[in-house]
Amino acid sequence: MILRKYFRSFAFAITGIAYAFRSQVNMRFHIFTAIIVVISAIIFHISPVEWCIVLLCISSVLAAELINTSIEINVDLSSPERNEKAGHAKDLAAASVLVICMLSAIIGSIVFIPKIIHFI
Repeated sequence: MILRKYFRSFAFAITGIAYAFRSQVNMRFHIFTAIIVVISAIIFHISPVEWCIVLLCISSVLAAELINTSIEINVDLSSPERNEKAGHAKDLAAASVLVICMLSAIIGSIVFIPKIIHFI
């Protein structure tokens, strides 16, 4: 019984990821970018510590995008008419994704630029 509950929770989470992928252009962009980063990490043979950092960045961006999508849906449900505060809530959620993406890009540059320079 308990195990079935965990599997259902897992299935709901996968359904949420699939919904975000189908409905959100930014989620598709983030996943596409993550695939490119993983392929690059394999090509450049990054260290185990670098793998951990890169995977943490990828998962942070994807999680932030999922939370942003959830906030946008909830704001739209609770305030279907145009509302300044609802707009601010959505803007702030989007800003959090931007901050994490910018930091992840900086971290990715720190990890990959030396490897690219060495490769050239």
